[in-house]
Amino acid sequence: MYGLNTEAAFDSAHFLTDYYGKCENLHGHRWRVEVTLAQPELQTEGTMRDMVLDFGVFKKAVRAEADKLDHTFLVEEGSLKPETIALLESEGFALTILPFRTTAENLARYIFEQLSAQGFPVYEVEVDETPNNRAFYRAE
Repeated sequence: MYGLNTEAAFDSAHFLTDYYGKCENLHGHRWRVEVTLAQPELQTEGTMRDMVLDFGVFKKAVRAEADKLDHTFLVEEGSLKPETIALLESEGFALTILPFRTTAENLARYIFEQLSAQGFPVYEVEVDETPNNRAFYRAE
C-alpha cells in the first residue's frame, strides 16, 4: 500500500447542542486536519507516473476544505432559532451550517467525504480539537 499525508488547519467557533459541560457554550479551536491517502499501486502514466498523486494537487484540495471552515461559526443545523441565524448574519458573522453535531469526529467524517467526492483515495482524516485530543475517520 502506498500513501501520502498532508495537513492543514483552521480556526472556528462552535458549541455542542444537548451537551452538559463547558462545550455547550460558544468557544473556539485551532483545528488541525491531517489527511492520509492510500492506494495499492502507483500511477503508471503521465506526469504522475510512479506517484500516488502530485503533492501540490493534494495539498491544495485539503487546504481548500480547511479554508471553507476557517474563521466561521460552525453551527449544527436546527440548533439555533432562525431569527438568531438571521441576526448573526445581519451583523456580518460568517456561519457554516452543517447537518450534524459539530464534534471533531463528525468534522473528520465530513472532510473525508468532501475529499472522497472529489476522487481522492482517502484512507483517513484526523481532526485535532486540541494539541492532545484528536478524532479520526477511516475507510473500512
